Amino acid sequence: MAEHRSMQRGALLDAARSLLSEGGTEALTFPALAERTGLARSSVYEYFRSRAAVVEELCEVDFPVWAAEVSAAMECEESAEGKVEAYVRRQLALVGDRRHRAVVAISASELDAGAREKIRAAHGGLIAMIVEALEELGHEQPRMAAMLLQGIVDAAVRRIELGVAEQPEAITEAAVTMALRGVRG
Repeated sequence: MAEHRSMQRGALLDAARSLLSEGGTEALTFPALAERTGLARSSVYEYFRSRAAVVEELCEVDFPVWAAEVSAAMECEESAEGKVEAYVRRQLALVGDRRHRAVVAISASELDAGAREKIRAAHGGLIAMIVEALEELGHEQPRMAAMLLQGIVDAAVRRIELGVAEQPEAITEAAVTMALRGVRG
């Protein structure tokens, strides 16, 4: 029974990822989740009390995976500048990955305080990774610099998500250039 419940919970999270990546948080509704999974709407409520609860669980499951991939890319680099570049490039490369599109949609959305807190904590982990590289580069305020650097990444993510003007590669190159010039100070 427990195994069946965990499979259904997994199916609901998967459906939530798809809905988020297709239409952002507005698309994530209980009727849509019920339809995607073939569950009754009342069954969806047995697993999650609200949309925010679905988002919170996705954060708990998906953000650590995103952060681990960024961290792994950074660890492959020797220099502090290489780490900064990997930090930017890896996050932007992950935008196209369906698993991570939900993370992107969640980051951009209006959520309740609990979900926002979980996202902040997860982003805090990302920021902490880059602070060290910025300290190595001799930044006097590495934490502030890290927040601004993440701002460049977030803006580039949104630009890629819009899918309008430039190719993702062009956006990535521009973001990397800005980040590196900025951190060299």
